[in-house]
Amino acid sequence: MKQTIPYLFLLLLTLLLLPSSLSAQQNNHVYLPLLVKVRQPAGLWLSRSEIMALPTSGPAWEQVKEEAGRTAVKPDLSNQDEETNVIILAKALVHARTGNTTSRDQVVEAIRVITYENTEDNLGSDGLPQGRPLSVGRKLVTYIIAADVINLPSYRPDLDTDFRAKLRELLTKVVDADQDPDDTIQRTHERRPNNWGTHAGATRIAIALYLNDTAELDRAAQVFHGWLGDRTAYADFRFSQSDTSWQCDPDNPVAINPVGCVKEGHAIGGALPEEMRRGGSFTWPPTDTNYPWEALQGAMVQAQLLHRAGYPAWEWEDRALLRAVQFLYQIGWPAAADDEWQLWLLNHAYGTNFAAELPANTGKNMGFTDWTHGG
Repeated sequence: MKQTIPYLFLLLLTLLLLPSSLSAQQNNHVYLPLLVKVRQPAGLWLSRSEIMALPTSGPAWEQVKEEAGRTAVKPDLSNQDEETNVIILAKALVHARTGNTTSRDQVVEAIRVITYENTEDNLGSDGLPQGRPLSVGRKLVTYIIAADVINLPSYRPDLDTDFRAKLRELLTKVVDADQDPDDTIQRTHERRPNNWGTHAGATRIAIALYLNDTAELDRAAQVFHGWLGDRTAYADFRFSQSDTSWQCDPDNPVAINPVGCVKEGHAIGGALPEEMRRGGSFTWPPTDTNYPWEALQGAMVQAQLLHRAGYPAWEWEDRALLRAVQFLYQIGWPAAADDEWQLWLLNHAYGTNFAAELPANTGKNMGFTDWTHGG
């Protein structure tokens, strides 16, 4: 209770000082999540004490050890399909739980490559840069969490200093063969309401947290709140103009449809319009694609990182992420393959009991949640 009073006092004082004539549009620029944050444990994803409390037996732990034992190819932020990032996360987790120094040093080597070798600029077979915000967004977040798990600042402060500078650079660096000025992690998060934006957002939030940049974190939280459906928080996404058939209100598009949305007699609250349309215009039953689950990979990592930082992101917009998953199960699209890890995190966040594989397959930007969040 003693920790809660200062936040409530600050919130009340701020509300009293705000002009009463603020319009909805003006409210877009008066965003106050920092005043109502709840203090959370240390650690971007998990604290050292939380990791030490995890079991060292069972199928989930065995998978972590197996992945950590794999030989990781050289990290490549330009390759959206490479798996090194998740292998490196496994090595970080094994080090944190067992003290294995070989695993830690392999994490350090991966971070060294990312810091100094500019792999986001790697060339493809056509001789052109192949990196995109999607590839950097999918991969970088995992390396940042791994650096935090092994406590890089204490073990290698020299590398950590340069790694932080690299993260600051990558936040606003144009990563695209066509040099589109919007193709940065920041701008992709704020412009693309699809899987590109959600993965960019996860990396953006991880960067802000690792750099302890509260202004950047607050802005990223505001954008994510808007993505979940609160247009008063943020509404500058570039939604499709050619196909709005999955939107509840095409004049006020959102990334996750609100509660109670019905179209042609079918409940589509929780649907992700920008991803559903990739299977075609509205039809029933929908044309099957995996794009909604792909977008949720980035969104769930955003939510968990923000939750750890004290934002009630899992609760925003009537539990938008839970509603999104419920919609996918309603239409018969369960999590499978590299989306299986999401269910463990979702069940942990909401106390739900979606049937989840054990061990669960790892994803493009995260994994091992059956071990880290399965208790």
